[in-house]
Amino acid sequence: MRTVYVIGIGAGDPEHLTLAAIAAMNRVEVFFTIDKGEAKSDLAGLRAELLRRHVTRPHRVVVAPDPPRDRRATAYADAVVDWQGRREALYAEMIETELPDGGVGGLLVWGDPALYDGTLRILDSIARHTPIEVVSVPGISSVQVLAARHRLILNRVGSPFLVTTGRRLAAGGMPADVDDVVVMLDAGNAFADLPDRDLDIYWGAYLGTPDELLVHGDLHAVRDEIVALFAEHRGRKGWIMDTYLLRRRRDVTGPG
Repeated sequence: MRTVYVIGIGAGDPEHLTLAAIAAMNRVEVFFTIDKGEAKSDLAGLRAELLRRHVTRPHRVVVAPDPPRDRRATAYADAVVDWQGRREALYAEMIETELPDGGVGGLLVWGDPALYDGTLRILDSIARHTPIEVVSVPGISSVQVLAARHRLILNRVGSPFLVTTGRRLAAGGMPADVDDVVVMLDAGNAFADLPDRDLDIYWGAYLGTPDELLVHGDLHAVRDEIVALFAEHRGRKGWIMDTYLLRRRRDVTGPG
């Protein structure tokens, strides 16, 4: 049986690679990676640097182009399912043709494999018809880096926090029953249209990288600054990944 490691490599800082991740990388014989094109070549370069710096055993790297994805589709969920289906076929072919029976393969994923990443879901589907053992190695997510950079504790005493998407925030607004909401990869700056006057925002982009951007403050006071930074840096680099926390201010003068 083949073994495939899904290894979380953090949000971008090479020093966020865990000892468990390094140990797993040194068990891998074949690393599978997806080429996302010139716009994200710096991310590919970081992956290559992590392999060069930490992997001491002989290994191969197999690269395949990322299947195109329709990001303008109105049926977002259907478009993602279609795209992941084509990725599944690509991964299955690479595993079957490049990884011998009994071999150990690996995929390096940004952040943590369990948060905002579909690799485990794709491999679980492949495992239904191809004998593979999937091993998940956790990593430091952009949510954790965001909290550290802003010196935050995400969950306030006795309260939950919600992790959601920019699409859901745009569709439903700030949830009435949650005071702390983490939003990941909001391509449409949904926060800028929120009418709420009692929110602070803690925003970060390119977290853990030399291009890291951080802004925090009253939402209505800093939203234009964030929107301008988002547009400027996405235009310059061709891509941007951001994460932010919306935190409802509480009346600290009351009881409790």
